[in-house]
Amino acid sequence: MKINKLELKNFKRFDNLTIDLSALTTPPKLVLLIGTNGSGKSSVFDVFELINKFQKGFIGSKDGVTPSEVIDLTPYYTKNSKTNPEIKLTTSDGVWLYNNPKPFKLRENAFYGRTSFRQTPKLLRTTSGTTNVSFENDSDRPRTFIDHDNRFENDIEKVSASILTDFFGKNSTEKIFESYINPINRAFENIFSHQNDLLIKLISIKPPLDGKIAEILFEKGNSLIPYDYLSSGEKEVFNILLDLLVRREYFTDSVYFFDEIDLHLNTALQKGLLKEITENWVNDNCQIWAASHSLGFIEYANESANAAIIDFDSLNFDVPQTVYPSAKNDFDIFEIAVSKDSLSNIFQDKRIIFSENKDTPNYNNLNIKDTIFFKALDKQDVYNKAKYYPQYFGLIDRDYLTDEEIEELRATYKNLYILKYYSIENYLYHPENLEEYYKTENKEFNKSGFIEALCLDFLKNKSILLTGILGARSGYPFFKENERHKLLEKFKNNKENLVNMFDSIDFETIYKIYPAKEYGRQLKERMNINRDDLAKTQWFKTKIEELLS
Repeated sequence: MKINKLELKNFKRFDNLTIDLSALTTPPKLVLLIGTNGSGKSSVFDVFELINKFQKGFIGSKDGVTPSEVIDLTPYYTKNSKTNPEIKLTTSDGVWLYNNPKPFKLRENAFYGRTSFRQTPKLLRTTSGTTNVSFENDSDRPRTFIDHDNRFENDIEKVSASILTDFFGKNSTEKIFESYINPINRAFENIFSHQNDLLIKLISIKPPLDGKIAEILFEKGNSLIPYDYLSSGEKEVFNILLDLLVRREYFTDSVYFFDEIDLHLNTALQKGLLKEITENWVNDNCQIWAASHSLGFIEYANESANAAIIDFDSLNFDVPQTVYPSAKNDFDIFEIAVSKDSLSNIFQDKRIIFSENKDTPNYNNLNIKDTIFFKALDKQDVYNKAKYYPQYFGLIDRDYLTDEEIEELRATYKNLYILKYYSIENYLYHPENLEEYYKTENKEFNKSGFIEALCLDFLKNKSILLTGILGARSGYPFFKENERHKLLEKFKNNKENLVNMFDSIDFETIYKIYPAKEYGRQLKERMNINRDDLAKTQWFKTKIEELLS
């Protein structure tokens, strides 16, 4: 089961929230909720647990009547106690409505969640069989996401009992290890691979018996280490893996949700753990929702084609909000984990270039060697970063600049790059770029006819464009420093050279100052083409690489 859309009203901190994944081609296997502490990530998981309660009969009766205990739940789940919360969950199975007299019935084990309060620093239980746990029904789960998750020692009892059952069933030692020990050790190899000779390895699991606590031994280098002596991060990884080993057989078509599984983990372990769980421990029929503001998690979700990032940061949930997946390769999402001031340290081997707003993901998709683009607010913001921070570069649209002015600007502001054409759209819809795109699509493209149509459109709108030039150029931030007043005066008076470009009969000359962002959109050769596809051509990549070389 996978979630396509979640709609909430009057639920905890949300006045009216929609998380919409429906525009994605296929529902993602991983949904990562990012945001600073207190941004509302964990409240989404309370929705899942409330649905869990309803599905398992803890609220109302099992035949689907209106919940009888909703009044008791109101103080915890409701933002405004005068109105009950509303939930609409659209899944690959169907639509589920909370408070509906005849709600759509989700599968029994539709959700499996772990709270952030699941750490077990020390084993304490000294006898087995002290709890009557139904693992199939997940009866030992915490009832809210502010309760402690005490399943770990139950997991130890369960896996110990399974090992004993297999042993007395005359299964070979090799088969027992392959079922219970080796899967965890393979995961350790993937997650802790950077530690080489100090790689942690699970050796044995013994249940709590005769007044003694469970004995779980690990090997690290030449040392044998009991569970209690592991680091917090190692315990966290083992806790998650053991729980999945024990319980995933009961949740084969479910939504898993994990709150802050990055606790106590460094960046490399964060990324390795999330990758391991997503790709190897939860099957493809399931979906994983995780909440974090950690760099490693964001890195993995940004790189994975089967992940969506939902950014809760800086959202006012007292007003209606509809949140869609963040664009991949929009590196501003990393600001959740690290400030822009620290970016040069985190990406110290990369060239960091700030570019104008929504163009940024298209530049990042080019995968230019050792280069990362970050989103700036506008041209002024790009200019300021390139001017005042020697470790950063900027890339701006050309707009209405002459070739000579660009040379002057590049000589003055060493870290500032300027597009050869008016804007990124001029590259995407350039005849050469369209020709490559149409060729890969095995479609006809009349390049000369398209160039002729562009020139006609330019001539048609020439007077309008000339009228707006002075107003546009007056807002440019260049040469306004006191020591550059002569350059500013020259820039203000440089109308003649620009007008000469408008009078040119050379296509490449006029195309440099032709606003393809606003004009030419009616031409049939441009219609019904995804601009992201146009940004993947070799021609576009080559032109941007040449510009930045």
